[in-house]
Amino acid sequence: MEMKAFLIAAGEGTRLKPLTNKIPKCLIPINGTPLLEIWLKLFEKYNVRETLINLHHLPEYVFNYLKNYQGQVKVTTFYEKNLLGSARTVAENRDFVKGEKAFFIIYADNLTNMNLKKMFEYHLEKGVVLTMGLFRTSTPRECGIAEINENGIVVKFIEKPSNPQSNLANAGIYIASEDIFNYIPNKQYADFGYDVLPNLLSKMAGYIIEEYIIDIGLPENYQKAQSDWKKVGINF
Repeated sequence: MEMKAFLIAAGEGTRLKPLTNKIPKCLIPINGTPLLEIWLKLFEKYNVRETLINLHHLPEYVFNYLKNYQGQVKVTTFYEKNLLGSARTVAENRDFVKGEKAFFIIYADNLTNMNLKKMFEYHLEKGVVLTMGLFRTSTPRECGIAEINENGIVVKFIEKPSNPQSNLANAGIYIASEDIFNYIPNKQYADFGYDVLPNLLSKMAGYIIEEYIIDIGLPENYQKAQSDWKKVGINF
C-alpha cells in the first residue's frame, strides 16, 4: 500500500538558536545526517511514496538539498511567505491527498525509527477521522496530553494541562482521512493542537508509539538525540 505524507517543516526553530540562524530546523544534522534525509529514508522503508513539505525559514537551503536528492520519494514543496499553522497548511493543499484513504501529517522536528505502516493499518482498522501518535512522557505539563478509553479512542485532550491525568503525550504524528477538512476552521492561521484536535474527541484514536521518538526542537533533546541515534538508528 502506497501512502502520502505532509511534512510540517516551516517553523523557525527559535528554541534552537543560534544553530537555526544559519540552517532550517529540518536540515539540522543528526550525527552528520540531515533530519530531513532521515525522514525520507523512513518514508522509503515504509512505502510513503509522496510527501509535501511546507517551508518558510531559509527555504533556499531545502531547495538546494532536494536538488541533489536521488531517493524514491516524490517531494513537493510549499513555500509560506507568512506562517499558516499546521492545520491551515494541510487545508491549503487538500488536492495533494484527494482520493486517499488516509494520509500522514508529521511534524518534521521529530526523530523516530517507528513503524509507519503499523500505525497506518491501526488507523484504517479504527475507522476514525484522525489517529494521533502518542508517547509516554515524564513531563506531562509541557505537552499536549490525551486520555484514551479501553478501545483506544481519545476521550480527552488538553494542551499543557496544569493537572495532568495521563502521561500520554501528542507526538506530532497524525494519520487523517479526508473528513479532517470538515474540522479545520476557515481562518488565516490554524493549528492542529489548539484549533482542531479539541473538536475531535471521540472521533480520533490514540496510537501509542513504542519505538524511539524524540522532539529535537529543544537544545537538551537535540544533544540527547545525537547519542541515542548511535544506538537506535544503527539498523535504520
